[in-house]
Amino acid sequence: MRVAFTHTLASTVTMAIDMRIQDFFAHSPHAVVGATRNRSKYGNRVLRAYLENALPVYPIHPSDSEIEGLTAYPDLHSLPIPVHGISIVTPPAVTEIIVEQAAESGIRHLWIQPGAESPRAIERAKSHGMNVIGGTSCILLAFTEPVH
Repeated sequence: MRVAFTHTLASTVTMAIDMRIQDFFAHSPHAVVGATRNRSKYGNRVLRAYLENALPVYPIHPSDSEIEGLTAYPDLHSLPIPVHGISIVTPPAVTEIIVEQAAESGIRHLWIQPGAESPRAIERAKSHGMNVIGGTSCILLAFTEPVH
């Protein structure tokens, strides 16, 4: 009986994450906060994954003006149009600031990449009623499946 419960609980958790991922990709565009020109870093790899899947995306970097041929913006408030969601690839302390900026900008969907999360950032995002994907879920794995 305990095994069945554990399996059911795991299935429920997986379905909940799948639903949050579907909601994240339901609309465009997105932004990658922590995008970088350095192609070996995850901020660049995440940005390229959006581009490789032909998804509209804006790179966010405080000092770079261009990344992967796209105009980069210094912060969320500088974007030319509202975005549906953001992928966050920043140090945890910066992620906490980004969550607040996202809330101020009306962004409701956050994918906090492994290594960027902090309990405080996730708690604050949830308190703002945001759809939060975090922990061990890496967006690069989601791109291995077709994105609609």
